[in-house]
Amino acid sequence: MPLARQTPTRDEVFLDHLAHFVPDMSAAEAALERLGFTLTPYTEQRNRTPAGMIPAGTANRCAMLRNGYLEFLTRASDTPLARRLEAALSRYTGVHLLAMSVADADRAAARLAGAGFAPDPVVNLTRDVADADGRAAQARFSVLRVAPETMPEGRIQILTHHTEALVWQDRWLVHRNGIVSLEAVLVAVADPPEAAHRFARFLDRAPRRLDPERWIVSLDRGTLVFAPDARALEGGAASTPRDLPVIAGYALGAPNPEDSAAIMAAGGAAPAHPASRDERALRLPVELGGAVVLVAPGTSPAFAR
Repeated sequence: MPLARQTPTRDEVFLDHLAHFVPDMSAAEAALERLGFTLTPYTEQRNRTPAGMIPAGTANRCAMLRNGYLEFLTRASDTPLARRLEAALSRYTGVHLLAMSVADADRAAARLAGAGFAPDPVVNLTRDVADADGRAAQARFSVLRVAPETMPEGRIQILTHHTEALVWQDRWLVHRNGIVSLEAVLVAVADPPEAAHRFARFLDRAPRRLDPERWIVSLDRGTLVFAPDARALEGGAASTPRDLPVIAGYALGAPNPEDSAAIMAAGGAAPAHPASRDERALRLPVELGGAVVLVAPGTSPAFAR
């Protein structure tokens, strides 16, 4: 599968990445390597401010895909952002962040302010990275966040990439498990139509009803699905009201989902429900939390159909 265009143009909105919040990065790294993922180096994130570079309070490792990527975030120092991460972890280990990319974060901030979202100032985030020749460089992002109560499903953010070639380097794109793309995300919420319409306003897109329970917001790349529970990923186990909201899981693309699922199962993932003809669902190890569905690249999982 060729490398996808990662940077949106004009008014496009892409599902860029998601992030698992993990309490123990060493344990998460070991789990991910058993699952067959290649990881970027451990990196502490920093904010570029008029007073200079300051710690963001978080550190990450990533599994870069040919279409999007997966991030794994942990606390690195005591900052407001790190405290928000720890508060989220007190609820569960797993996915707490959804990031959509746009061509211009500043323009998105002005739109969100006009739509009543009261966004935080755009943050200029950097992380140190070596280029393909081993030379020191900095990956740069403009990140737009809103107050936690505005989007209670998690850290829901919009960003703009400024260094695409540094972030998606060939050496990180090949995974033993064969995963190549991030396709869709399932968010379990108490009121799916309300959440879908709010996300649609946040992303300047139109929501669509899939059935009496599920709503969908389709992006120029990727899909967000809103449902009253996580049964589509958890083999019939419905989330109880106290669990909600929760970013329940997501779909990954693999040329051969059956083979990829077998590799991941050997590494500690467990079947989430019986295999179907065209997809495999897995619960991830407790060090990571959450669940994934494996489908052919460019294919909608059952939870989005």
